[in-house]
Amino acid sequence: MDEGVTQSLIKWPSVPHCFGWLALDRRGAWRMRDDYAQAHGLPGDVIKHAALNAFIARNYASDAQGRYFFQNGPQRVYVNLDATPWIVRMMPTGNTEHPWQFQTQCESLLAPTAAFLDEAGHILIEGRLTQTICTGNVSNKFNEIERLSIALLHDHDIELFSGLTSLGNTACALEGIWRWHGHDLTLEPITTAEVESRFQFQARPQP
Repeated sequence: MDEGVTQSLIKWPSVPHCFGWLALDRRGAWRMRDDYAQAHGLPGDVIKHAALNAFIARNYASDAQGRYFFQNGPQRVYVNLDATPWIVRMMPTGNTEHPWQFQTQCESLLAPTAAFLDEAGHILIEGRLTQTICTGNVSNKFNEIERLSIALLHDHDIELFSGLTSLGNTACALEGIWRWHGHDLTLEPITTAEVESRFQFQARPQP
């Protein structure tokens, strides 16, 4: 969290929260949703300004209710999630032994513990991730916490991920294992409907 943001919260602690104006899409892009986009159920315009994207990423956090938001100075802008709170890419490390790492849309690293395959063929990566949490009864108190999180794998990396997997058929779905940094991790089926409740986040935050 930027120091200027936390200072503004001290100076203006009671600015109303904002809902519906910002979204995170399935490819990790932040989208601005104006009145027209909200009224017509449109995804909104991709934010292309590099400095603004970086500012959002640095000040992205969640509250105790699992609602994710961008702390824009003194105002909290809650984020609509098209999939999960995090979108990850498989990025090269330059290490021949462990050539890949999972990097989120905020450029933080996720250490995977398992993966899931949903009914539409999307891959979701479970793992430990350090993130900013607004905890307790003090509405503007933030802590950096490592915790288990869920991230959608960017669709451009599905083929790359599939090269790490060994699948088998069960009675109802595909499951298997995948090799990551010398360890076998599970790949299990999951339904889209259960992701939000299982990983305790709100895709459509409400006041």
